Amino acid sequence: MRDVFPDAVIALIPMMRAYAMSLTRSRPEADDLVQDTLVRAWRFRAAYEPGTNLKAWLYKILRNIFYSNHARRRLIVQDVDGKLTAQLACTPDQEWQVEFGDLLRSLDRLTPDTRDALLLIVVAGLSYEEAAEVCGCATGTLKSRVSRARARLAELLDYDLPARRHLARRPIPPPQVPGA
Repeated sequence: MRDVFPDAVIALIPMMRAYAMSLTRSRPEADDLVQDTLVRAWRFRAAYEPGTNLKAWLYKILRNIFYSNHARRRLIVQDVDGKLTAQLACTPDQEWQVEFGDLLRSLDRLTPDTRDALLLIVVAGLSYEEAAEVCGCATGTLKSRVSRARARLAELLDYDLPARRHLARRPIPPPQVPGA
């Protein structure tokens, strides 16, 4: 019987790379993150149970590696005088670049749980069930996190969500007085 694990993993690489890009915001770092994920998945492939959700399993590995690396990086002080950063900075010359920068900064202001939920749904294209499995929470909890993330992003970007506008226009009924 032919082993389908390698082909199934290879088919998911583009989606893993997109998710890794949303986390790292750097093509080389995203590629490294996906490569580390693939190495770890191959090393622990015996732990994968055939018939279960391979995509969720791989995304969980990728997410865990990212947060482990991120926690490790926070302990390292780099570019103290800012010379390297100054060399890499460029001024945006188009409006969309400014808006994209605003979006990235706003994403950074979300809580890690809500940001992860939103990125797994919007960027990685996972279903709510798959994303809930990756995050280790109930589907309803994940949907709530995505909703809160969208609302908070709209607030940070000063964007008026149609559903919120509709709710704001609804007249508030007067309180009911019993026996009146």
